[in-house]
Amino acid sequence: MKALQGIEGQLEWVEIPTPTCGEGQVRIRVAAAGLNRADLLQRAGLYPPPPGVTDTLGLECAGIVEEAGAGSRWQVGDRVCALLAGGGMAEQVVVDARHALPVPEGLTLVEAAAIPEVYATAWLNLFSLGRLQPGEKVLLHAGASGVGSAGIQLCKAFGNPCWVSVGSAERLAYCESLGAEGGVLRGEQLEALRDFAPFDVILDPVGAKYASLNLQVLALDGRWVMIGLMGGREASLDLAKVLSKRIQLIGSTLRSRRADAKAALMAELEQKVWPLFTSGALSPRLERSYPIKDAEAAVALLASNSVSGKLALVIDDSLV
Repeated sequence: MKALQGIEGQLEWVEIPTPTCGEGQVRIRVAAAGLNRADLLQRAGLYPPPPGVTDTLGLECAGIVEEAGAGSRWQVGDRVCALLAGGGMAEQVVVDARHALPVPEGLTLVEAAAIPEVYATAWLNLFSLGRLQPGEKVLLHAGASGVGSAGIQLCKAFGNPCWVSVGSAERLAYCESLGAEGGVLRGEQLEALRDFAPFDVILDPVGAKYASLNLQVLALDGRWVMIGLMGGREASLDLAKVLSKRIQLIGSTLRSRRADAKAALMAELEQKVWPLFTSGALSPRLERSYPIKDAEAAVALLASNSVSGKLALVIDDSLV
């Protein structure tokens, strides 16, 4: 089968062995795969897959079940989307059957390919690790990103007012259209977040660059959930603020979590989040899709930091 891999910083559509489908697994004929910043990092050699995971890019996909191993809930022909540790940008992928969910009613396969990774990330870090309670206030850095777009919509759906930091006035307007109360532009305006503070939970993919400000705007018993290091890895912190405010700093990654933990997360999403797609309360926010042959163009657009929402790559246009 063919698969997309990052080789010496370049994307190549290469021939690789077709994986076998075992007990408790499902083989998916991939229609489309979501594109995430992690794919850019892996392409650049900065984010290798966990041990034993394919080098093929792609942390989420959607398609049609072609084979279901013993113990699987799925039937051949089912429309599913899946959370992956890698391998989504290929003609086929084999995944733990518990990490796949039905495509929400009303969504296309391309739209569905853009939801598992970002909604799993947002739910895990805001509601599971961040322990958001109704009415608590949230700050989402990089609010117009895929995870940010999911986070804003989840906050609105579950009664949590949220604010964002973004890179442009257009992206701030986009976030407000999804339900954000307001926000600031990164750079000189970032300090204006104090006007909206204190925040109970901060979802932070930036890291060092925003560390000092995060401490200032967090509430008593605030939770700072760090999911990325786009702004650097080393910071000087005033630990007195951590103590006096009883702040919890939580480092979180999704890709390397154990299979059972991911299965529990996906089951929670199916119960609490998936019905909100059917009702229209949540949306994939797919800005654009590209055919797999134009993957480099899609990567360049995502790297430009001008995307509001998600991008997807269409692997098999006969399915979409």
